[in-house]
Amino acid sequence: YKKAIEAKQQDAETYYRYAQMLKADGQYEEYNKQMKKFASMAPKDQRAVAFNQDPDYLPKLKSQTRLFNEKILDINDEEYGSFGAVLTNDNTFYFTSNRNTARKKYGRDEQPYLDIYSATYNGDGSMSEPTPLSSVNTQHHDGPIAITADGNTMYFASESYREGDSEKGKGQKLSLIYLYKATKKDGKWGTAVALPFNNKAWNTNHPSVSKDGKWLYFSSNRKGTTGGADIWKVEIKGGNSYGEPINLGTKVNTEGREDYPYIDGNDRLFFSSDGRKGFGALDIFFIDEKKGTDAQNVGLPVNSPKDDFAFTFSKEKNIGFFTSNREANKDGVNIDKLYSATPVCGVEAIVFVKDSETGQPIASARVAILDEKNNVIETRTAGADGKVTYNVDCNRAYKIQAMADKYESNTFPIAANKGGTVNVDANLKPIKVIVDVVIHLNEIYFEFNKSNITKEAAFELDKAVEAMKDNPALVVLVKSHTDSRGSDKYNMRLSDRRAKATVQYIISKGIAKERISGQGYGESEPKVNCTTCTEEEHAQNRRSEFIIVKK
Repeated sequence: YKKAIEAKQQDAETYYRYAQMLKADGQYEEYNKQMKKFASMAPKDQRAVAFNQDPDYLPKLKSQTRLFNEKILDINDEEYGSFGAVLTNDNTFYFTSNRNTARKKYGRDEQPYLDIYSATYNGDGSMSEPTPLSSVNTQHHDGPIAITADGNTMYFASESYREGDSEKGKGQKLSLIYLYKATKKDGKWGTAVALPFNNKAWNTNHPSVSKDGKWLYFSSNRKGTTGGADIWKVEIKGGNSYGEPINLGTKVNTEGREDYPYIDGNDRLFFSSDGRKGFGALDIFFIDEKKGTDAQNVGLPVNSPKDDFAFTFSKEKNIGFFTSNREANKDGVNIDKLYSATPVCGVEAIVFVKDSETGQPIASARVAILDEKNNVIETRTAGADGKVTYNVDCNRAYKIQAMADKYESNTFPIAANKGGTVNVDANLKPIKVIVDVVIHLNEIYFEFNKSNITKEAAFELDKAVEAMKDNPALVVLVKSHTDSRGSDKYNMRLSDRRAKATVQYIISKGIAKERISGQGYGESEPKVNCTTCTEEEHAQNRRSEFIIVKK
């Protein structure tokens, strides 16, 4: 691709393919450069539009919540590839591989032809020695497969040589990929039957069957395809009768390549694509087909800078499988290998920040999540609906700290949960400011990166102590802030220390602890809004403020 581009002006697709190869190789700056060229040449292309909307998406993609943990399987061959794993309810593990070196080799790459294999999946995750499915395999390429929920019907891909269909090219016959169906009877697979919507004009590949057995999903470059290959589905009517194939549209398909669909029992459709924002060439995505949600990247570590595809999932065993060429063999060649994908146990904590008196949501409230040791993990800002969502680990307790202007901050516990969704009602009490008592208190300031009380600050705090002794009904709230240097998390902790230091000083002077409270706000409420701040401006932002409240 590089030589082609350097030699002369190429079409937009060549620049896109070159960009994807650069991304897969980790050359992200050069990837961005080539994607900008592609986007300028094809501005209406769906892939160009998505890139222009968010060209620097990778950091956000890397930080998204992990959905699965991955582990390479022992059943892989060190020299030859394996892909397309499917685990059935009776613990049969099917996959496709070219490891049979006794077979004749494929002319294009001098590798053995693909065969379908099966093994027994044991409860501890180990597997028996795989054996080729001789009743289904042919002398040409076979696989991958899909199995119905009862385990008695197999849909699989195979070369069209079975039907005697081929094309001529450069003096040799070229086959297409067709889909076939085989039925198990008395424990044996019967004769394979070609599906009626195969066609000599296109490939039909990568089957997946819905749990109710009513729909067959597949990839194809048939007429009506948007890119190199699209995801399609067709109604299974019984026997060898099917409806008209339906293209799944732009919710799934792009001008790129979409392959390896898998529909699970919860209407989640997994598929691989090189036309969406991902880590490398092919990434695995999913949508909720029934709800019509936008495609979501499965994320790390399932996806990688290399090709990741053929995701399947066994709900009964609570384990998924996928294929990746992220690892090289002994010759330094990246080959397809099988991996497991174990769901990460997670809890979705949905926080609703509301006014405790009116029940109305508090827009722009700041919501921090803390671990068991009260360390701030992250702070987010609520939208107009007062809502913030955190994804946290199972079986761990957390705290939510909510704060907003003109409201008393408060902390709300999240008990350890085994999974699912937890709603947290963070109701904040409005601060009632006393207007008939006037006390002239200046803000106190701190040295950079410190929380100790300076001599100047002590002078102001002594004035506050004197005022509180003269007015026994007064209750004071201390709001501490930092400058914008340092991370959000660090600044929140630093401001908390400053608030505590301020409160502790006043308590040490004889004021009851019930009359003084403090809260850190980090860098979220600067006194001076500045992008490139001077030292003086930074100093003004490092402060504690005093608000007289009435409980």
